[in-house]
Amino acid sequence: MTLRIAPSILSADFAALGEAIAAAERGGADLLHVDVMDGHFVPNITVGPPVVRAIKRVAHVPLDVHLMISDPDRYIESFADAGASMISVHVEALPHLHRTVTFIKSLGIEAGVVLNPSTSVVSLEEIAPEVDFVLVMSVNPGFGGQAFIPRSESKVRAVRELLDRTGSAAPVEVDGGVDLHNVGRLVAAGVEIVVAGNAIFGTPDPEDATRRLKAAALAALRLEELKS
Repeated sequence: MTLRIAPSILSADFAALGEAIAAAERGGADLLHVDVMDGHFVPNITVGPPVVRAIKRVAHVPLDVHLMISDPDRYIESFADAGASMISVHVEALPHLHRTVTFIKSLGIEAGVVLNPSTSVVSLEEIAPEVDFVLVMSVNPGFGGQAFIPRSESKVRAVRELLDRTGSAAPVEVDGGVDLHNVGRLVAAGVEIVVAGNAIFGTPDPEDATRRLKAAALAALRLEELKS
């Protein structure tokens, strides 16, 4: 199991985004999580391909681009061209999910699927063997700084069990309200990619916050490995 920390720029200071990214990378960030919102699928508007392209110029770690948009198929190529290494799309937004996942992978990019808090894990059953990762939303998407939904921990376990049952080694990612208080439990539940926004960029020292969150996650991982 490989643990990765993915600071979410949604909570960063966009007036000093380059500095925020550099601080998170110094703290040990393994990925940068970029939330793309269109004001339709979720009640907020954030960034598009030009911003992703600008981030790519200054980032030294891969970009994990999360498309919270109504018609992701129209924009996948644009985000791929802008520098995304990973693209995730919502189960709820796509009637032809298999086609979309296959297309993302054809571009040489890791394809992930996302579950909103009220979406059943069962919806992954048919697509699980095809995906490169699964993102579990632990808040209702649209805004940073929300409180973690406690049931998300058991949902992560259920996703991990489903993936294992279908023979998939795809990692589980979690996004929403993750901090030092719950990251250990989430890693124990099976999370391998930890997205954190406010817990990193909402602090006076994003570098130290990234380092401490990663240390807590790794400590939980080592404990789980000792148990097995």
